[in-house]
Amino acid sequence: MFRLFTSQRAATAVLAISAALLGGCADKNVPPASSTQGGRAASAAEVTTDTGTKSAVPTPAGAPAAAAAPSPAGAQATAPSTDAVLPAGELPKRSHRDSVALASMTKPDSALDRKWPVKMPEPLPGAIFPATRVIAFYGNPLVKKMGVLGEYPKDEMLARLDKEVARWAKADPSHPVQPALHLIVTVASDNPGKNGLYRTQMFDSLTNTIYSWAKAKHALLFLDVQVGKSSVQAELPRLRSFLENPDVHLGIDPEFAMATSGMVPGKKIGTLDAKDINWAVKFLDDIATSKNLPPKILVVHRFTRKMVTNARDIRFTPHVQVVMDMDGWGPPWLKFDSYHDYVKAEPVQFTGFKLFFHNDTKKGDLMLTPSEVLRLNPRPLYIQYQ
Repeated sequence: MFRLFTSQRAATAVLAISAALLGGCADKNVPPASSTQGGRAASAAEVTTDTGTKSAVPTPAGAPAAAAAPSPAGAQATAPSTDAVLPAGELPKRSHRDSVALASMTKPDSALDRKWPVKMPEPLPGAIFPATRVIAFYGNPLVKKMGVLGEYPKDEMLARLDKEVARWAKADPSHPVQPALHLIVTVASDNPGKNGLYRTQMFDSLTNTIYSWAKAKHALLFLDVQVGKSSVQAELPRLRSFLENPDVHLGIDPEFAMATSGMVPGKKIGTLDAKDINWAVKFLDDIATSKNLPPKILVVHRFTRKMVTNARDIRFTPHVQVVMDMDGWGPPWLKFDSYHDYVKAEPVQFTGFKLFFHNDTKKGDLMLTPSEVLRLNPRPLYIQYQ
C-alpha cells in the first residue's frame, strides 16, 4: 500500500514536470531550453547534445517519488517544517498509527536484528561508511519539481543543505556529517526519442557545473541514472571520466528501468536484478582499483520488493560500498513499514532513507526529524532530501 500512489504519481509527473524540464536552466553554462507559462506542459525543444547531434528534450517520466503531485508555486514557504514549530530536540506529536509503526521498528526483532550489521571486511582508508553519515540534496537544476537541488537558486539551496547538515550533526554527534549533491544525469522519459530508449542524457557541462558547486562546499557528488529502456551496462560507461574523481559516486534507480516490462517509464514501476547491480559494482570496483581511489558508493533506490529482484545475490567489494535507499514518500508509518520490508528485511550492506520536503508533508504530516529517523534499526547512514 506504500506505493498506492506510485502509478498515479508517475502519470501525474509526466504532465506536471514536462514544462519544468523545458523551462530553463540554473546556470548559463547549461544548454538553454524553451520556456513555458503557468506550469502548463510544453512541446519538446530541440537541443544540441555533447556529440553534436540534435535530439528532442522529452517529457521526463516523473521526478522519482516526490513529483506525484508537485507543490504549487510558493508551497515551500508554507509547507510544515519541524524547525519552525518545534523546540530544538523535541519530537513532534504523531498519530497512533505512526507511533506504533516507529515503536515496531525500534523494538528487538531477533530474526532480522541478527543480520545487522552486515558482515564485511574492515573499511579501506578513505571509506565514507560506516564512520560518516552522508546528507544529500537530490534533483536536477533544469527541473524545479524533481527535487530540492533544482528547486531553489544555487546559494539558497546550498544554505539549506548547510542547515540540514547541522541538524544531523547535532542529532548524532557520534557520526561526522558529509554533505553531498545527488544529480540526476540520465532522466527517464515518456518520449522515446530518436533512439527509442525513453531516456535523456544530461550535458556534461551540466554535470561539471554541479560538480563545481559540490567541490566549493567540500561535498560529494552522486550521479544518478534512470535508464528507461536502455540498460545499466549501456549507460554507465559515459560517466567513467566523472567517476574517476575520488569524490564522485553513483546512484541507480530501478523505478525507471523498463527493459524487463517493455512499458513506458512512468506507466509502471520498473525493476533491476542483482546481476545489473553487480555489474555496476564491478564497474565501480574497476575504477577504484585502477585509479587507486578510496571506496566508491553505489546508492540503489528501492520502495517495492519487485524493484530489486534477487537482492540477496547483490555483492559488494572492499572498493564499493552499496547503499539500499528507502526511496518513498507518504506518512511516517508508511515510510517505516517500507524501510522494514524492503531494506531491513533484505540486508545488502548499508541503508539509506529519503525525505521529501513537500510530498511527505502534503497531507499535513510534519516531515520526520533526524531524531526520529535515527531511532530506526539499522540506522541509515545515507540520507537523501528531495
